[in-house]
Amino acid sequence: MSDDFDLLETSSNEKTEKVDVNWGKAIDTMKSKLSQEDDPEVRQKILNATLDDVVHMAEKDRTTLLDAIKDLTDYQDEVGIIFEKFSSLNATEQKVIDDAQKALERAKIELEDAEAKPDTWWNNLWGRKSKIAKAQEALSVAEKTRAAADNKAKAMFQERIESADVQTLLSELSYKSQAAVKRLKDREVEIKEVEDKLQDAIVEATKNHTKALEKKKEVEVKLEEQYALLKQARQELEDIADKQSADYAQAIGKVTELEQKVEELEGLKNAYTTLAASKDSFVHKHNLTIKVLTSLRSNLQTHRAKLKSDTEERLKYYDGYVVALKARTDQEFAAILEHLGVKTDEHIGQTLASMHTASAKARQEMMDNIPVHEKVMNGVYSSYAEALQEIRAKDGEIQKNFAERYGIDMKEIFEDYYKADATKPSGDSEPVGKPKPTATDDDLLS
Repeated sequence: MSDDFDLLETSSNEKTEKVDVNWGKAIDTMKSKLSQEDDPEVRQKILNATLDDVVHMAEKDRTTLLDAIKDLTDYQDEVGIIFEKFSSLNATEQKVIDDAQKALERAKIELEDAEAKPDTWWNNLWGRKSKIAKAQEALSVAEKTRAAADNKAKAMFQERIESADVQTLLSELSYKSQAAVKRLKDREVEIKEVEDKLQDAIVEATKNHTKALEKKKEVEVKLEEQYALLKQARQELEDIADKQSADYAQAIGKVTELEQKVEELEGLKNAYTTLAASKDSFVHKHNLTIKVLTSLRSNLQTHRAKLKSDTEERLKYYDGYVVALKARTDQEFAAILEHLGVKTDEHIGQTLASMHTASAKARQEMMDNIPVHEKVMNGVYSSYAEALQEIRAKDGEIQKNFAERYGIDMKEIFEDYYKADATKPSGDSEPVGKPKPTATDDDLLS
């Protein structure tokens, strides 16, 4: 370790590098801790944990963090910490404050410009006073807007973190920790400045205490001298027998004068005694205050050093936690995809198997239906033959009717018709020797 290393003066500007975690060792350590876990419920909870349990635990972490951030934000108001100096505002929230501040600065400049114009009748004629009044009104509005900007940004911030994820809340907690480190450092500096002033005050009080004691001794010496003179003067006054003489009156005046000097010196003695006691008292008070402040500053140093160091470590720790949460989500996502893939494979397999089964059944049904088709066709042919038989019987009646009514034997004509080839012209089927009827104008079929 370097000799010049000082945890209290570590620079917050140093770049924080990612930590290469030995996960194998971490797991072994976890198992070791697990075996030493005293609480059986906690141990069982870890042993029986599922991804769903982790979801609930992570949400509980988020809720706890959210409550903590809210409490810290409320605490800022209670102790008078400026909100935007202690919370990580996003661009939109910060813009509310920045815009209000810029508007306030512009309003101040415009008022200064309006008031800077000389108070002459010409400028007043051109509206100097009205411009000043408008500028003052605009400044009043800008001041109110600026005063409300912090609360507006805070409300936006609170609304944003209400639904924030764990990573955002951890970042906010880290930001507040870093801001607290700076605040503690500033408080240490402030206390040290007061300590230095008290040290100077002790030196000054000690000097005054010494001077007061010296002055007291000087007064005591003079007082002894005056007491001696006063005693002598009183004795001389008693030795004068004639109380109505001028010597007696002169002696009384001398005694009175000496008594006044003694009284004055007694007052000075008391004053210097009181001053010395007061300075001595404040020396002790200042010493006590310095001890208390030094103790507080030392405690602040300890808190700041630990908070600063722990915050830097927590940033790495939080990175691991956030990555673990993301990994859990990815694992859940992979499990869902795997489950969907298995289900899809299962459904496709079912469809293919059903398709094959249905095809085989259709083939069997087709084979089974062949006799049925034959039976149906047999009925068709029977009906066809029956119909032909009926037609032939009807043809016989028609032939007989023709022969009886017109003296024409139609039997030969119908027999030739049924024997005729359908592809040959119908004229070939006419009886040989029979004259072809001649078309006339009275032929109704022409």
